[in-house]
Amino acid sequence: MTFETDQSFIDALIPAVRQAGAAIMEIYKTDFEAVRKSDGSPVTEADKSAEAILIPAIKSAAPDMLIISEENEASHKDTPADLFCLVDPLDGTKEFLKQDGKGSFTVNIGIIKHGIPIAGIVLAPALDKLYTAIVGHGAYLNGTAISVRGLDQPQIAVASSSHRDDATNAWLQKAGISETMSIGSSLKFCLVAEGQADVYPRFGPTMEWDTAAGHAILRAAGGEIYHPDGTLFTYGKPEYRNGPFIAEGK
Repeated sequence: MTFETDQSFIDALIPAVRQAGAAIMEIYKTDFEAVRKSDGSPVTEADKSAEAILIPAIKSAAPDMLIISEENEASHKDTPADLFCLVDPLDGTKEFLKQDGKGSFTVNIGIIKHGIPIAGIVLAPALDKLYTAIVGHGAYLNGTAISVRGLDQPQIAVASSSHRDDATNAWLQKAGISETMSIGSSLKFCLVAEGQADVYPRFGPTMEWDTAAGHAILRAAGGEIYHPDGTLFTYGKPEYRNGPFIAEGK
């Protein structure tokens, strides 16, 4: 299968992604509880229910593909392959826990080839927003093509709702950016991809499954992610941990 050109793989996963989103929303409406994982981050039945839907669907569509999923801790010890999949069944769990009606949580699937995102799906089930992308063939929101604004100088930044820090504030000040948007989950990448914002600086800790799908959407829309020193942001790092990055649309 050639993922740069094969839309059938994305199409095969969309029903499962929507089913996972529906399962998440059913739990969202209840008085659910969260527990703490070994790393201290929260997890709910929604995370587990979504993963139980997504993993079999990916295995069915691509039986030989290595799958690294946030909720499968054993997979975090796997050695990255030339082609592998990063899954976050419920990205933005802290936003999910707020039950504030903003819907800043997503289902994420990203495909990595030779360390670079080449395809992705991001679903925001509470907002009925489905982003899909194959790099080289475009990015789409609910079937409509999207693209970055492509300004020479960024004017609007998007920042994390739950993880904004002093380093981010210092970067924004140095860049001369005063207008910011705040949202949770991989929707930050999507806002840049669809031209609502120009840049997303992140200095706090993230994992590769947090960023892969949104990165693919951004790349397909004409943007990219770099480390603060300007080097390209890649995947398959030790323990699948990310360092600081700047996601930009220009």
